[in-house]
Amino acid sequence: MKHFSELSPAAERVVDAAEGLLQQQGYNGFSYDNVAQLIGIKKPSIHHHFPAKADLATMVVQRYTHRFREELLRIEGRHARARDRLAAYAELFDRTFARERRLCVCGMLGAEAHDLPESVRDEVARFFGINLRWLQEGFELGQREGTLGSGAQPEALARAYLCALEGAMVVGRGMANDQGPSTVGRAMLDLCWR
Repeated sequence: MKHFSELSPAAERVVDAAEGLLQQQGYNGFSYDNVAQLIGIKKPSIHHHFPAKADLATMVVQRYTHRFREELLRIEGRHARARDRLAAYAELFDRTFARERRLCVCGMLGAEAHDLPESVRDEVARFFGINLRWLQEGFELGQREGTLGSGAQPEALARAYLCALEGAMVVGRGMANDQGPSTVGRAMLDLCWR
């Protein structure tokens, strides 16, 4: 499989369309027919770039993870303090949710993990692993700064924070509420910080 940076413009349009469909409908909720209709091409053109749906979904998750990692580096470059970094992280979820109440690609796919092809499941797990490590480092920074509440466990807080943000997206969509996940993130940080 090609690296996402090697995609042709036509293949990139397919990946873009598939990403939006995954965010709104999940893996089992979209087909190549949906992608073809969305971007105005024939289904065989999609198969030319991605012979199987698993290939397409794997590419979507790899690219999504890469873009997310770039955002994490931007956050580190813009914010020195732990709380500011973690608040900026929550805003990444707001940006996704603000687009027609879309969910995080990997949050949506994580809910379907038992039905996913192994290649997609592995990429979803990689996304969550990267994010949990980054969040844990953020909470550890808060401990070193002396601003995180005493007795807090950075690993557990990282998991809770990510789950709260992913869950806020699902609940927001289910309640047709446009309140962004960062509201939940700020509430969690208020509980953790001195």
